[in-house]
Amino acid sequence: MTRDTAAPKPADTAARPADAVACTRLAYAFGATNAVDGLDLSVRPGEVFGLLGPNGAGKTTAIRCITTLLPVPPGRVHVFGHDAADDRMAVRRLLGYVPQQLSADASLTGRENVALFARVFDVPRRERAARVAQALAAVDLTDAADRLAKTYSGGMVRRLELAQALVSAPRLLILDEPTIGLDPIARTGVWRHINAVRAATGMTVLVTTHYMDEADQYCDRVGLMHRGRIRALGTPAELRAGLGERRRTEGESTDAPPTLEDVFRDVAGSGLDDSSGDFRDVRSTRRTANRVG
Repeated sequence: MTRDTAAPKPADTAARPADAVACTRLAYAFGATNAVDGLDLSVRPGEVFGLLGPNGAGKTTAIRCITTLLPVPPGRVHVFGHDAADDRMAVRRLLGYVPQQLSADASLTGRENVALFARVFDVPRRERAARVAQALAAVDLTDAADRLAKTYSGGMVRRLELAQALVSAPRLLILDEPTIGLDPIARTGVWRHINAVRAATGMTVLVTTHYMDEADQYCDRVGLMHRGRIRALGTPAELRAGLGERRRTEGESTDAPPTLEDVFRDVAGSGLDDSSGDFRDVRSTRRTANRVG
């Protein structure tokens, strides 16, 4: 476990064939605001990695750099060894992406939505029908495939978007707040399908979430991001144990062992008032929650 330590040397996170994602000193600014500020991040193949942090920490900006939606300096982001700046199309062919904003079209059926993404991701024409059917089956939407998406429940909409991301058979699935606005049963259902696909394919998952119980239960490792950098990194158990040990060393008395939410507050609590995102972030989040809720 690491906690707000000096940033690792670039060589520690330089792109290696074993890395699903490697960010080295990644920086991205919007005007005078440094959204990402020297981010070093490594995601291992086959793991579920949780990128956590308060609103405004830089998580979504970092994801947009990894997915090539934002331009990055050469050599700063690699996906399975491919440079996100110099080889964007190769990177895009490896990705499935479920953004925080809704991407399903309410006026299309579930099957039509997934077929549209199959064309966008350049799935060969002769394979499209079968791949669309497989993606819908993977998220238990076969029976509802020919209904309009506007008739779907919130949980079904999120599963539909997961099918859209899976239709290209990605090696890396990136999920930005995939269960936002869903009730606990629907949240569990979305994660059940993610884990089933991962178990069947060995796919790597990079996810952001504000639900600490999800991160604790489903993520192999988590990185807590604050003010554009990773401030703590490890398995959920390591992070909880590390905070507990520090509290004992400092003589703090507690009635219960630390939770991952306690770790979150410990890392980011000092600056939460300054990092709550802007008006556009709040509006986008509320629109998504309202539409799937």
